Amino acid sequence: MSVLRWVLAAILLIATPLPALAHSSTRGFVLLLPTGYVIFSGALVVLVSFIVVSTLKSSSSSLRLRPAAQRHSNAVLPSVISAIILGVAVSIGFTGPHDPAENLLPLMIWTLWWVIIVLLHPLFGDIWQTLNPFSGPARLITRIFPPPLAFPVQLAYWPALLIYAAFAWFQLVYPGPENPPRLALVVMLYVAGTMLAIMAFGHKTWLGKADPFAVFLSQVGATAPRTGAGWTYPGAGLLSLAPLPAAGMLFVLLTLSSISFDGLANTFAWLAVIGINPLDYPGRTAVMLPNTLGLLGSFILLAAVYVSAVCAGWAWAGKPVALGHLLGRLVLSLIPISIAYHLAHYLGDALLNLQYTVLALNDPLGSGENLLGLAGMHVTASFQNTAFGALVLFSVQTVSVVLGHVVATVVAHAMAADTGLDRVTMMKLEAPLAALMVLYTTFGLWLLATPAIS
Repeated sequence: MSVLRWVLAAILLIATPLPALAHSSTRGFVLLLPTGYVIFSGALVVLVSFIVVSTLKSSSSSLRLRPAAQRHSNAVLPSVISAIILGVAVSIGFTGPHDPAENLLPLMIWTLWWVIIVLLHPLFGDIWQTLNPFSGPARLITRIFPPPLAFPVQLAYWPALLIYAAFAWFQLVYPGPENPPRLALVVMLYVAGTMLAIMAFGHKTWLGKADPFAVFLSQVGATAPRTGAGWTYPGAGLLSLAPLPAAGMLFVLLTLSSISFDGLANTFAWLAVIGINPLDYPGRTAVMLPNTLGLLGSFILLAAVYVSAVCAGWAWAGKPVALGHLLGRLVLSLIPISIAYHLAHYLGDALLNLQYTVLALNDPLGSGENLLGLAGMHVTASFQNTAFGALVLFSVQTVSVVLGHVVATVVAHAMAADTGLDRVTMMKLEAPLAALMVLYTTFGLWLLATPAIS
């Protein structure tokens, strides 16, 4: 089967409504709900939010969206402590239990870091700037050995884009991303490569432009309502970020499309497209090629639709501003959607894996120790297998998706308002992007309601 066929299949799947199929557990309870009405209502809320903000005066100050103050951390100790913790976790990955549910490294990487720490950023800002394991050791090293190279300006965000693409493939396509020794090796390679790059170009330059996780978490942290100067509206900090170049724009779109495909890849609908029986799932190894192409196709589709929507609004409004500036600025308004999808997609797994994490901390080497006195504790998933638990989980996920799109719509309007255009011209500029957000809301809520294998 050709590459083109798989990419077209991914595009057609996302663009075409599909029938619901049976599923058990949480999704089984969800299918008993009037999910069609929920999807319609969520999309309607986003549409109404666009109409409401469009009636406001044409200035961002009328929305009272104050850009968040940018802070830079110079703390060395928290970073060094993080580096030590990461080193211990990697060693446990090599020497600890082989079961990913019992080994501390996969639980730390995929639950504590990629879920909990990421979701703390929209609440408290860019805490990774202080906690990341690179900046502290880098400051100590560069005091003795100053960085010898200048980072090429034309490379800005391209390393971040490529490294994040490799990370997304490893997480979503590779058969064993939770295998402790393999994950430990990958983390070691990433740490070694990052430290070499930091020593060559300096930590501020590399972490500010080229490290995908520092860049991503900085962008997510800009949405926090709490700033050094006080309180502001969620997402207001995005107004203070500079428009991104082409690579930066593609980076934001990749972070959103990858989390979207993560939700899509396990659905019965996607498995039907690639010819897999969801009731006899053969494992990741059998679907590496279609999932690789699906991940790529999702990114290409989102990038094409986003650029088309912005270009359509720009042309309809009479080309009032530079197109590159508009593309690089409005893409930042999609970051709240990425946060919402992150919460909605990982919430259920995080609630379960946090229990495994506590047990792993109780016996990190799998040697029968009882450091926290929790030897008798048992992991439970029963809260996801009741009608009430499923309803609460689905409600939180639904609200997060809808609110993420509403915040994105308001932020996009505030960015458009900064152009100083009159109300009619500004509505023309925004309308296609708002339509995209409504459609993406529909897709996101469909992902929550449709049957999936996990």
